[in-house]
Amino acid sequence: MAYSGLATLIGSLGVALLLLAFLLNVFRLLRVEAYPYIVLNLVGASLACYSSYLIDFMPFVVLEGTWAIVAGVALVRSLLSGVSSSAAD
Repeated sequence: MAYSGLATLIGSLGVALLLLAFLLNVFRLLRVEAYPYIVLNLVGASLACYSSYLIDFMPFVVLEGTWAIVAGVALVRSLLSGVSSSAAD
């Protein structure tokens, strides 16, 4: 498979971003409503989705694609409502 090395790199970066967002939230350094949290999820899920597409693994394309869409909707809603604080209260 020509894309397997590239897919691994892209997928690893995507998963790292998703895990970073999760850990920052668990340690109360980012709230789920914060732009950085939402953007980390959007970019991470998008990269993981693309990586899964490159290796033709459709279950994760659906999972990560859905995650990216939900994060994108959350980002738009957050931008429209003006919520911008990144630290947890």
